[in-house]
Amino acid sequence: QRVDVVDERIAPISSRPSVFYELDSTDPSKPFTAGKDTFITLLINRAGGVNIAADLDSYPQMSLEQIVAADPEFIILGDATWGGVTPKAVASRPGWENLSAVKSGQVVPFDDNLVSRPGPRLVDGLEQLAKLLHPELFQ
Repeated sequence: QRVDVVDERIAPISSRPSVFYELDSTDPSKPFTAGKDTFITLLINRAGGVNIAADLDSYPQMSLEQIVAADPEFIILGDATWGGVTPKAVASRPGWENLSAVKSGQVVPFDDNLVSRPGPRLVDGLEQLAKLLHPELFQ
């Protein structure tokens, strides 16, 4: 029922923001992300976004050049909880300051536990992603 509510609210949208989901920035010049056929990409799509790494296999690293070329509207920090990564830290990375998400303040911490393993909490993750990407639909 909760998934149906998200689906109904997202259905009429005409614009889907681009998203970079950061899994691990141990190497901040080439952070890991979620690619095609992952729960995270499925949830981003269902929440009304477009994963910039959706064409890449599995859990790839993306170079700064790839991220700059895609210029995501949102950067979701799945490594915020366990890695302590903050929006301020992302903004201070060389080359990241000109990304749309950084300029507009759309670099956001996210609880990776909600989307990293299959199970009932994936619904919680879907709801949180949808509210993050389309807050106007969930007021």
